[in-house]
Amino acid sequence: MDTATSQYVDVLAKLKANLESCILGKTDEIELLLTALLAAGHVLLEDVPGTGKTVLIKALAKSIEGQFRRIQCNPDLLPSDITGVSIYHPKEEKFLFRPGPVMTNVLLVDEINRATTKTQSALLEAMEEKHITVDGDIHELPSPFLLLATQNPIDFEGTYTLPEAQLDRFMMKLSLGYPSETAEKQMISSQSKAHPIESLEPAATAEQVSDMQDQVRAVHMDDAVADYLVTISRKTREHKSVYLGASPRATLSLVAACKAYAFLKGRSYVIPDDIKYLAPFVLGHRIILQSEARMDGATVASVLQAIFEQVRVPVRLEK
Repeated sequence: MDTATSQYVDVLAKLKANLESCILGKTDEIELLLTALLAAGHVLLEDVPGTGKTVLIKALAKSIEGQFRRIQCNPDLLPSDITGVSIYHPKEEKFLFRPGPVMTNVLLVDEINRATTKTQSALLEAMEEKHITVDGDIHELPSPFLLLATQNPIDFEGTYTLPEAQLDRFMMKLSLGYPSETAEKQMISSQSKAHPIESLEPAATAEQVSDMQDQVRAVHMDDAVADYLVTISRKTREHKSVYLGASPRATLSLVAACKAYAFLKGRSYVIPDDIKYLAPFVLGHRIILQSEARMDGATVASVLQAIFEQVRVPVRLEK
């Protein structure tokens, strides 16, 4: 294990344990969320109501001891309700910026697809540039900044489709799904007196998270592994069943996610299995299939699997 990654082993283990105490039986999904945190990427959680999306995000915010704000989306929500506004101060005879909830470390955008597309678009600058512009003035967001949005399935009543440009800003799209029978029974007993999140202790500081994000960027990716990743990304644009493939931004997101996942696993280098594991979560929501392909039963998962089978996995030759 590399020295840079080993110094945060206990911190990462405590972070994971904190989240697992609040959301039972979802170890893989929790690791993916921590991967996005380490990669400074944003996450879209899509699932039916009541599966623990909001609880998971609250637990993460409490675990990293950062500022937490929540936006409850609805059709009446305005862009200024997110970014903030400039208000004229008579005594000082000038406009003063009153920050909105976006000026935080962890921002929960609850039921993002219940907001209009105009309001959804107000988040684009914050997600990509880590700052917002209000009345021509640029305001930097705190570091770290992580946006976690929840979304109901699009066929639920009163929802709006997220624009492709905004979907592309999310590093990952995850789904928690229903708990297993064992986990659901355990949930009843663990919450009989109080919810575990109420007694949650911070496992890391915001400064430690920023430091880990800096160290993740230094994780090594061999040229052969990078070529393998780029080939997979480009194949999504060439596949006959695909109408819109992964963007160059998606390629960069996959690189960052793979480095973060390697760091989470205690490695200082990326392996091809990291790419194969993370690609569905990073590339999947960015791929749009041809309508004819969907009618023939093709899915994004099946297309990615076909691409994995086509692309040769790089093998390290022992000297």
